[in-house]
Amino acid sequence: MGRHKFSLGSRPRVRMPTPEVIETSRLRLVPFDERHFTARYVGWLNDPAVVRFNEQRHRRHDLSGCREWVEAMRAGGHPLWAIETNDPALGHVGNIAAYVDPANRVADVTILIGERSAWGHGIGVEAWQAVCDWLLARGRMRKVSGGTMAANRAMVRIMERAGMHPDGIRTGQFLLDGQAVDLVHYARFAPALA
Repeated sequence: MGRHKFSLGSRPRVRMPTPEVIETSRLRLVPFDERHFTARYVGWLNDPAVVRFNEQRHRRHDLSGCREWVEAMRAGGHPLWAIETNDPALGHVGNIAAYVDPANRVADVTILIGERSAWGHGIGVEAWQAVCDWLLARGRMRKVSGGTMAANRAMVRIMERAGMHPDGIRTGQFLLDGQAVDLVHYARFAPALA
């Protein structure tokens, strides 16, 4: 029986550019750094209303755990931005990240708008759109995706308003208030692939 030789280094590698500041009309998305590790940030993760549709709802958070997660994101090459508004009274209102699979040129985006006073003002969709645009252009991704509980209508609207289309359903994936709910996926492709 013959032996096959496989070279793990022979596949072309697509490297994700270092996250850079992304500016919109009302926001600055800045690479997450030390100044964003605050009690306010940890408070968002421990606020049941903020994490209602998020798997972070199953644990208590502290600064040490947040630092570990941010370091794991950096080590894995996954961009993480703090969402800062141009309104100094609001400042840092949430975070947005992309879990990148460079070999397949796909990125899965996640967002948390933690500051409740920022809810309902279009900040989520503005940040989401900007990051998707960056990933498809500067990040050279061919597909950008996101997912949420079907019951999270605000997040579904963000993905739809950002030009994403349904990309699959995992039936009964989560329990919310003791009831099974679906995980809905949305995606947007680079223009040449659309």
